[in-house]
Amino acid sequence: MRAMQVRALGAPLELHEVAMPEPGAGEVRLRVLACGLNFADTLVQVGKYQEKFDLPLTPGMELCGVVDALGDGVDSLHVGQRVAANPGHGGLADYAVMPASACVPISDTMSDADAAAFLVAYASSHMALDHRAHLRPGERLLVLGASGGVGLTAVELGKLMGAEVIACARGADKLEIARKAGADHLIDSDTDDLREVVLGLGGADVVYDPIGGDLFTAAMRACNPEARILPIGFASGTVPQIPANILLVKNLTVIGFYVGGYKRFAPEVLTRSFAQLIAWYDAGQLRPHVSNILTLDQANAGLDLLRTRKATGKVVIEISAA
Repeated sequence: MRAMQVRALGAPLELHEVAMPEPGAGEVRLRVLACGLNFADTLVQVGKYQEKFDLPLTPGMELCGVVDALGDGVDSLHVGQRVAANPGHGGLADYAVMPASACVPISDTMSDADAAAFLVAYASSHMALDHRAHLRPGERLLVLGASGGVGLTAVELGKLMGAEVIACARGADKLEIARKAGADHLIDSDTDDLREVVLGLGGADVVYDPIGGDLFTAAMRACNPEARILPIGFASGTVPQIPANILLVKNLTVIGFYVGGYKRFAPEVLTRSFAQLIAWYDAGQLRPHVSNILTLDQANAGLDLLRTRKATGKVVIEISAA
């Protein structure tokens, strides 16, 4: 079967023919239909992700596929069943093996591209805003990187959860995408003074930040007393240093959040989030924004779109037809 692999850190992915994997106890093998790319895949490629993997490695943290084979003890799924899955890696291939618990059955109304673009970004935003920050209706939510893969889902979910949403992104085109996702107020990070605009709107109660760098500092200074700040990632390349004196004076809370960790220490929280998100999708209340659909041999181009922040929403790699 084909697989796009990291063979050397920092080098482009390489397309190779590899052996078909076999599922072990508690695992399933999926025929991959589509794989959603995430900014984290660009970090895996260069060895800067929070988790370290042995090489060669096939990236691809989320996918849509059809169950092709069952390992011993798997009775929650059946061969031929279509699922969305969050295995953590392995999606950029014709077939992938993963724990059955990483798979979520989906309806025929969810397209392959939507399913491949769904679990990581939406679960990251939903669990961060709901489980960690306890976002309440009527609160003011500031979303940085609001047109990106996770930022756009935070805008959409924040609005669905009853918040007043301030979206910050670069340029009018990206801000228009955030507006269509439900943003109440727009800030152009290239031209506007984020701190001044947010304070003029009444300050932020919750900050969702996948960018880091100078925007984190500006957002922190625009927070209301007892605001909660969620560092989700550092797409700017700069991990912010947090001045404890500002946290003290404004009674701020910085909340660490890494969605992948929940697979190990609290998988039931992840399962509940997936169930709620799928229900919202089936009810027509969520719709992933997929800006680019590419083929497997174009995976490097897809990662470049994320690395250079030229994509909006999600980039999806189409592997095979259903």
